[in-house]
Amino acid sequence: MLLGFKTELKLNNQHRIALMKHCGVARHAWNWGLGLTKQILDHNKVNPDSKIKFPSAIDLHKWLVALVKSENEWYYECSKSTPQQALMALREAWKRCFNKTAGVPKFKKKGKRDSFTLEGTVKILGNNKIQVPVIGVLKTYERLPQVLTKSCTISRQADRWFISFRFEVNQQDCLSDTVVGVDLGVKALATLSTGEVVLGAKSYKKHEAKLSRMQWLNRHKIIGSNNWKKAQLQIARLHMKIANIRKDTLHKLTTLLAKNHGTVVIEDLNVSGMMANHKLAKAIADMGFFEFRRQLTYKCELYGSKLLVVDRWFPSSKICSSCGTKKETLALNERVFECGHCGFVIDRDLNAAVNLKKIAS
Repeated sequence: MLLGFKTELKLNNQHRIALMKHCGVARHAWNWGLGLTKQILDHNKVNPDSKIKFPSAIDLHKWLVALVKSENEWYYECSKSTPQQALMALREAWKRCFNKTAGVPKFKKKGKRDSFTLEGTVKILGNNKIQVPVIGVLKTYERLPQVLTKSCTISRQADRWFISFRFEVNQQDCLSDTVVGVDLGVKALATLSTGEVVLGAKSYKKHEAKLSRMQWLNRHKIIGSNNWKKAQLQIARLHMKIANIRKDTLHKLTTLLAKNHGTVVIEDLNVSGMMANHKLAKAIADMGFFEFRRQLTYKCELYGSKLLVVDRWFPSSKICSSCGTKKETLALNERVFECGHCGFVIDRDLNAAVNLKKIAS
């Protein structure tokens, strides 16, 4: 299977300028292609009898070389794969839109989610050096895996640059045959059927006051001024810190589950529907339920364990884990489950986790 690796780059000013140029080329190619494809869709909507064939990524790149690259010489200062990969990503975005699995692609703005992809001569040199096309040799802060890769993606978060690439790894054999049920929640991130409770990082809640204060102080600064840029950088750094704390907690939990259990049972949560509840949306987003499932999916495949996803309509919280009797109603503020049939008393989340475990047993 393919596994991704992402690490921070150690750059000088010359490298930073080259990376910003590549980001600009990728962004310009994306916006040009998006504008052109939207014009084609508008034309086909108005003229159903004389429709224009929707272009592929190869068609877009041919038109880019003929119409745009010749008029903008700064395109030749960057790798030729950068605009090509940007147009391929645009075509995939439209494909997801046509399949109704994502929304309409949006235009990119300078300074927001800057990234680009390089393809071709990508070689790992030594422990902490990697060679990429045009830019040259880049250093990293940590050791790189000694693998073969043909492409890489370089992205920016705040004022830090990261490189990521994928490589082939062998799946491991799971040495455990135990089954564990995992109930996700807002009060605690996860309650395991073993009785263990894993608290969430709640990084946004801890830094919310500081973030709000920084944004409030930035409200009257002139956009584009030096003070505005400094404030934007501080806010971006704090956002990155909040996200990194959350990811660290999720990585540790998902690795623990995938490595030490043969089968992991979770619920198919409707996260977007849960986020519609304005009273709980902030707390749910702070836990990172979607990221938890994403990480657990590929880690179970990597470590040879099995991930079982239970239907979202399964009433895991309402069923008594002792006698199997189902309660008709269970309010959200009832944190203790009391069975009216057998008198069994148990924590609500633990009861749900045990019921999830019984499905796989």
